[in-house]
Amino acid sequence: MTTLGAVFRPQNPPERLREVVRAAEDSGLDELWLWEDCFFEGGISTAAAALAWSDRIRIGIGVLPVPLRNVALTAMEIATLERMFPGRAVWGVGHGVQDWMGQVGARVPSPITLLREYLDALHGLLAGNRITMKGRYIHLDDVALDWPPVTAPPILAAATGPRTLELVGATADGAILTSATPADGIRTASNILHAARPATATPHPFPIVVNLLAATGPNAADRLTADLRTQDRDTIPDVGVAGDARAIADTVLRWSEAGATTVVLQPTSDEPDPAGFIRFVAEQVRPLIP
Repeated sequence: MTTLGAVFRPQNPPERLREVVRAAEDSGLDELWLWEDCFFEGGISTAAAALAWSDRIRIGIGVLPVPLRNVALTAMEIATLERMFPGRAVWGVGHGVQDWMGQVGARVPSPITLLREYLDALHGLLAGNRITMKGRYIHLDDVALDWPPVTAPPILAAATGPRTLELVGATADGAILTSATPADGIRTASNILHAARPATATPHPFPIVVNLLAATGPNAADRLTADLRTQDRDTIPDVGVAGDARAIADTVLRWSEAGATTVVLQPTSDEPDPAGFIRFVAEQVRPLIP
């Protein structure tokens, strides 16, 4: 079964999050996703609020940029929320947008090395292990969480290029692909991810989360084109969908057939009614997805 989610884009002011969470909870949406894009809203703080304002819906973070966050702090925060709201969050990390990382003095020469070390350390800490690690970027000296989660949660990681996809397939518990990934790109990424999985990996499906830019309602096609143009993605074919629930559901199904296990619908940045978009996804698109 395809999991269907939607994003609360951080271009919306944080004080609008509560109404969107309530719309997601009340309408039966599978997952509500949040972003920690620079320099909008904090991923952990918004996730904590969303979890506290809801009882059922899963909250995804796609993603926490690892250069911004000491791995011990990330482990502490994830463990805290996992103990408060066990199993209700989907945690994603990534090496971040390099221009943004440069703006804050956190850019590193080898983002892939940092991500590999970070994933190793984060998995160990959340498993309750005591870690001493002297990597190129991650340095831990006899560190263990006093309050590890009862069950260590899966950690997903963002991936784009082949090298990062191989790393994520080998070391993460799932992958998150951007909305610049068309169906053919999902197939290619899925092949790379699965080929990189270790032979000892559990046989259950490897989660592949894909963001899909979607617009509905008045001027949907124009709004979609404008949003793609602002992201320099208007020349990439087949990376967004505009139309009614049937048109959007058909695209979700194509993404699922290409290898996505979760499709997260991403409204345009100028979406006039974020809560209404959430209800549209849950009440009109979701029933059309097997």
